[in-house]
Amino acid sequence: MKFVDEATIEVIAGKGGNGAHSFRREKFIPKGGPDGGDGGRGASIFAIADRNINTLIDFRYARKHVGKHGEHGRGSDMYGAAAANITLRVPVGTIIYDAETGEELFDLSHHDQQVVLAAGGEGGLGNVHFKSSVNRAPKQWTPGKDGEQRRLRLELKVLADVGLLGMPNAGKSTLISRISNARPKIADYPFTTLHPNLGVVRTSESRSFVVADIPGLIEGASEGAGLGHLFLRHLSRTRILLHLVDVSSQDPDDDAVDRAVGEARAIVEELRLYDETLYNKPRWLVLNKLDMVADPEDVKKRFLKAYKWKGPVYAISALSGDGTQQLIWDLQDAIDAYRQEDNIAEDRAAGTYVAEDPRFDETRVDADTRTPLKDD
Repeated sequence: MKFVDEATIEVIAGKGGNGAHSFRREKFIPKGGPDGGDGGRGASIFAIADRNINTLIDFRYARKHVGKHGEHGRGSDMYGAAAANITLRVPVGTIIYDAETGEELFDLSHHDQQVVLAAGGEGGLGNVHFKSSVNRAPKQWTPGKDGEQRRLRLELKVLADVGLLGMPNAGKSTLISRISNARPKIADYPFTTLHPNLGVVRTSESRSFVVADIPGLIEGASEGAGLGHLFLRHLSRTRILLHLVDVSSQDPDDDAVDRAVGEARAIVEELRLYDETLYNKPRWLVLNKLDMVADPEDVKKRFLKAYKWKGPVYAISALSGDGTQQLIWDLQDAIDAYRQEDNIAEDRAAGTYVAEDPRFDETRVDADTRTPLKDD
């Protein structure tokens, strides 16, 4: 199925029914009082986040959603029926913007979260509401109100703990297929990945995290070059970015280290130009395809010296799996630490935080790099 992460729709809520202008007329009661009922409420349009949906493709074909009107009020104090509401199911991680102003309206970040996209119009009042001691035969009634109408832009940002970053053919798809249940297309040409892939990495029966692979970036991506810029938004919700760098070389005359350093710097610059927040996310360096070089340790040492990198670094072969096990264990520890911080923040906000709670034992993870601390 084609991955769609953006759609524009129009939502039109139903109009409320009119109130009734009626008087009671029965045998032997020729001049009964007012008995006009109220109109029914028009249909409202809701959006609800559903974790079983992973694309906005349905909204590429169903762009207009119109709610039914409420029924008009009737005599004999009969109120009009309210129209049935419409519920649009969207993927978890969908952000809803006003298409006219660009204002962010809703961020559906968890399952079953529900919001009102367009409220239905209130029903009008029947003349029964206007009777009084001085107005015993009121002829007043009110029409139903119009429902809200909006043009909305839906934007999906996938929810993942770890995001893979790198040039085309850096080995991102191979890595995600090696460590997770994802099975992306893998081939020896650029831009094999055309849409984001998600994979669940399970380190034990009770511990796991989600990895997102997006199309490779190239220089100028922040200005629209290549495909990766279309999906950079999906990295904004991740906790950690894994920056994969291909340090192998097919050409004997090519200095693989110099080329890899240049590519790594270009990717980081594209991040900075695209979004400062994304640029400042914790970033781990992963040197890939070391199975294709004669002296992996020498290549690693030369790269780190030229790149002047002081953060976490891993040397792996995504193809053979060498070095990937330690990488996923360290990622799991770091993600668990983030989740504990979130639990503490939520409990403090709710006033239920208990420092002695065993869930909040201090995890041995460096606060800046999110890598496990070594024992002294």
